[in-house]
Amino acid sequence: VLDVAENVNNIVKDMISKGYILSTTMFPKIYGSFYDILDAKTEDEDYSAIKLLSNAFKKRLKKYFDEYNPDIIVSTHCFATIICNKIAKKYGIRAKIISIVTDYTMHPWWEQTKSDFYITASEYLSYQAIKKLGTDKNVLPLGIPIHPKFSQIGDKCSTRKKLNLDNKFTVLVMMGSMGFGNAAISIVKQLSKLPEDIQIIAVCGKNKRLKSSIQRIKTNKKVVTYGFVNNVDELMDASDCIITKPGGLSTSEALAKNLPLILTNPIPGQEDRNMEFMLNHGVAISLSDTHPADEAIYLLMHIPHIMQRLKENAQHLAKPDATKNLGEFIVDIYKQYKED
Repeated sequence: VLDVAENVNNIVKDMISKGYILSTTMFPKIYGSFYDILDAKTEDEDYSAIKLLSNAFKKRLKKYFDEYNPDIIVSTHCFATIICNKIAKKYGIRAKIISIVTDYTMHPWWEQTKSDFYITASEYLSYQAIKKLGTDKNVLPLGIPIHPKFSQIGDKCSTRKKLNLDNKFTVLVMMGSMGFGNAAISIVKQLSKLPEDIQIIAVCGKNKRLKSSIQRIKTNKKVVTYGFVNNVDELMDASDCIITKPGGLSTSEALAKNLPLILTNPIPGQEDRNMEFMLNHGVAISLSDTHPADEAIYLLMHIPHIMQRLKENAQHLAKPDATKNLGEFIVDIYKQYKED
């Protein structure tokens, strides 16, 4: 497993990581506008800046390929695939390249890539693949790979008992650890207004300030607050629904667990598109200033057909065996490659 940016040096990795966080949290509208501009480009236009940037990574990655001599290269980011394409064009690469599109949309940079195969989140993205790539013949809708522990749905009551939770309607709030603390605090406060007896699980990741702030909220609801955890699968099993940002991986995990999605605070760009996809396919409802968290939860608790519809639709979108199927596909490609 190789981090392309880290392979150049840690300073570059930190610059890219912090730059992304800054642009999406401090200047989300600017980031979203930039994404929209890229998305509006035609196939004849050139992403010169991206190609120029990829040259800085090309030499180091080429050295790594020479030393490791891979049979299959699996890329989980369009930028990494662009660098591989640069190396292949100048030096040649014997390995097959498999690119994984980790959102429920195709980022405009994928138009600049060439892979032997593209793995997408859903067959419903096939037409978009034709528009972005010119074909869908090498596009496989196997789903976004998730950890195998999300492929099975655990018993709700026994999981709650294991986690020392009450056996009642449970809302899981996960907003990530990239600076979206204010949104999580606001959601917990909104849920506190509900007259119903519910419990709230708040996962704050590495954001210690967020965890401390939520623990100080005065509420008559049971609020269980976690920092960074490695048992999100169990927390999902214990919950009746999840309030989260529409990231590709987290929504795929929730769909596999058949957990109704309540989406909020998308990062402009790909998460906007993820949210549109989920809403258009009837597997999620969204929060807004005029439709806060307490109203959304009230609907799920008191109008059964809404909860049922979300669960039924999720079964059509979920890809709980995405990782297993991808692994089997890679092995098959390797065998064909050896035979040839």
